[in-house]
Amino acid sequence: MLSLYIPPGRPISDVVNLLRQELAITENIKLKKTRDSVQWALSAAIDRLMMIRSVPRNGLVVFCGIDEATGENMALIFSPPDPVPVFFYRTDKEFHTEFLEPMVEEQDIYGIIIIERDEATIGLLKPSGVQVLDEIEWYIPGKHHKGGQSQRRFDRIIEQMVEEFYKYVAEKANNYFIPLIEEKKLKGVIVAGPGYAKQDFLKEADNMDYRIRQLIIGEPIDVSYQGYVGLREVVMKAKDLLTKHKFVEVVDTIEEFKLHIAKDDGYAIYGIQDVEKALDLGAVEKLIVCEDHPEIDRLEKIATEKGAKLIVLPPEADEYQWFKNAFSCIAGIARYPVNM
Repeated sequence: MLSLYIPPGRPISDVVNLLRQELAITENIKLKKTRDSVQWALSAAIDRLMMIRSVPRNGLVVFCGIDEATGENMALIFSPPDPVPVFFYRTDKEFHTEFLEPMVEEQDIYGIIIIERDEATIGLLKPSGVQVLDEIEWYIPGKHHKGGQSQRRFDRIIEQMVEEFYKYVAEKANNYFIPLIEEKKLKGVIVAGPGYAKQDFLKEADNMDYRIRQLIIGEPIDVSYQGYVGLREVVMKAKDLLTKHKFVEVVDTIEEFKLHIAKDDGYAIYGIQDVEKALDLGAVEKLIVCEDHPEIDRLEKIATEKGAKLIVLPPEADEYQWFKNAFSCIAGIARYPVNM
């Protein structure tokens, strides 16, 4: 089974040349059945990559192989929902999906709405970066200069047009964000924009779903830009806000861990050997590690490979010293009761 991960920016020609080199040395494989399988997988991957001009924005994933149980030939090539993090190539008895698992599991995703009187951007902040979902422009006339009744009537028409625009943006936000809320992936929503438009939007867009309103965190943020640049500006200005919001999750996780300890129900895992053993078995749902743990990078890599969510406990957390003294800065919450 051939597994190939190609990150964004990697030239297709370089990857094809690598696979051709691998194909050339497959004659050294002694077992004919294994040799034939590897050769077919490599040839299938080369043939499909030759039809692609360049690597898509999020990279490419290639799975090719022959199912030993059924004899079925399988060849899959696709661009994943988030950028491929590493270049990875291996032939093995099974496909390597560990780099895809974090992309389809529950993640920390924040919705962002940047609003002006005649322009808006709807986007997401994901672990892999910001993503533009929609950019909306609306025609709103400028001020009328005739004065009198005509002026007031024209101003009312303009305000009605602005209100319709706000409601249109809110409906778009509903369409994008509600599915994420139902999947329990959306952790919060940030509203931003220049001037008073963002406050007016929240007042006048009464069709915005109540679930989205409940997820709005902090006060609206002042930003100057729309589009991708605007989303990046929001993230930079909302760092403290996002950190505080993230801190709530850390506190909730610690409380959950303490509850499992009190109940002695088999979900709390501690002791470095037991935690690593549970990680290796794929039994850990949440891995709790102190921010200054000397092996945090290694543990984060293992957690990613095994589909565990890493919860980093900062030194300023109230429970930090207790957790450090009692559990040496590492513990876990299991997916199911375990007996280590």
